[in-house]
Amino acid sequence: MQLEAIRTAEGETIHVDRSDGEKGSKDYFFVAYVSEDGAERWGYFCGNCETTDNAMDSMGRIECNVCGNVKKPDQWDAAHE
Repeated sequence: MQLEAIRTAEGETIHVDRSDGEKGSKDYFFVAYVSEDGAERWGYFCGNCETTDNAMDSMGRIECNVCGNVKKPDQWDAAHE
């Protein structure tokens, strides 16, 4: 696994794996890690606008708060709509 060091808006350094991602509506959400060895997962990095400003709900839906890139939930139930 080759990780790319990225600085967040808060000044934190995260390590992004561009080979591991979830397909969104505009581009992938790539898995990001706290450490450069990939031992501790941090969250997701939006490949469309290159930001960490995104949110994930309990159903697995990821949405970028900047560009609107969305990954649909892994599972969903019409009762939640």
